[in-house]
Amino acid sequence: MDRLQFEVPVRITPAPGLPVEEIYSVEQALDFLQNWPKRRQGKVYDAAFNACFGATVDVASAEEACRAFMGFCRVSGLLARDMMLPLKRGGSARGFREARA
Repeated sequence: MDRLQFEVPVRITPAPGLPVEEIYSVEQALDFLQNWPKRRQGKVYDAAFNACFGATVDVASAEEACRAFMGFCRVSGLLARDMMLPLKRGGSARGFREARA
């Protein structure tokens, strides 16, 4: 497996009425974040961007980048309703729960 690939893809709904998209890797997350409107960027955006960029230069792990990106998507209202989240820190794909009921 590529070191920058997410263990579980992050499922997002970019806008109401659009189909769910899956983000599979740090690179895809960075592409998405780079296209995010400047006026909607903030601390959570910065944390996600920095974690994803950090993973590309071996300062952060793909898991850390995935968690930060997932947090950004959750706070921004982008996370798909059927997205599974880790139950606790350090959890694996075996320990996930639905993002929203």
